[in-house]
Amino acid sequence: MLCSALTLVASCGWGAGADGPEGRLPGAPAGVTAEAGSATSVHVMWNATAGAERYEVYRGATKVEEVPGSTRMVDVTRLRPSTTYVFTVRARDADGRLGPRSREARATTPAVVAADRSAPTRPGRVRGRADGGRAVRLSWSAARDDRGVVSYEIHQDGTKVHGVGGGRTATVVTGLRPGTRYSFTVRARDAAGNLSPAGTAVRLTTPGTGDGRATAPTGLRASSHRADGAYHIDLTWTPPRTDGVVTEYQIHLDGRPATSLVFGAAAPRDRAAYSFYAGREAGVTHRVRLRARLPDGTWGGFSAERTVTTGGTR
Repeated sequence: MLCSALTLVASCGWGAGADGPEGRLPGAPAGVTAEAGSATSVHVMWNATAGAERYEVYRGATKVEEVPGSTRMVDVTRLRPSTTYVFTVRARDADGRLGPRSREARATTPAVVAADRSAPTRPGRVRGRADGGRAVRLSWSAARDDRGVVSYEIHQDGTKVHGVGGGRTATVVTGLRPGTRYSFTVRARDAAGNLSPAGTAVRLTTPGTGDGRATAPTGLRASSHRADGAYHIDLTWTPPRTDGVVTEYQIHLDGRPATSLVFGAAAPRDRAAYSFYAGREAGVTHRVRLRARLPDGTWGGFSAERTVTTGGTR
């Protein structure tokens, strides 16, 4: 009896993009930034990396933090005042393999201020607007502090999601969901770590629908061809429009995950194609659909499902 297409794709690694021991390592995280949060802390951020199940953050050669793949920021604490630090980030995949280091990001902590117990004033005139279905732009007027504001923290529904230096009064928060209502607040922090009250909350809804359709691949087509005595399923589709490049897809066959496809740096933007082994028997009908891992590390919506019969097209 022939091995099913699902088993072959998932276990035997058929197809150029299949994951497995011989697959690509996750790439070096891009967009790494580091900003002093106080005299003893630095806020490190980075972009999502395809295939990352966890991220490791390094201060010099020392690993100081490890976070899940859904997280793209961390506060590194217990640092020395008036000191320059170098940070890098590495991605680890589901098999535990560690990718290369990112580019270095440097940050210098300010001098500590003795006996400073006075928090900054709350940021004023906080404003926000949606920037597409997956991002918002926020701005505010500068907070005041007797010793100076070192950083601003952006909180989403009560949880810190972003941080910028004290000289900035605007930023973009990404990784949001279309058709979703959010509440953002901004707080200021000084060198001693004193945190201001939150500014007025900005409440807004990102455009689009929250059912995943805005993040789903479109135009999926499926056919089959025969080569070397076996049948293969051929897929083509249009990648979803996101705030970054989509490099990874998950293909479902007959209602179950079958394989992951990672394009890497050469990811197509207009039309994508992929072919995988489907067995040696003609006349077998399969259902196929796929979804994309979005730049924020989460899975988008599923494409429309198509049926394909080995030895025929549909």
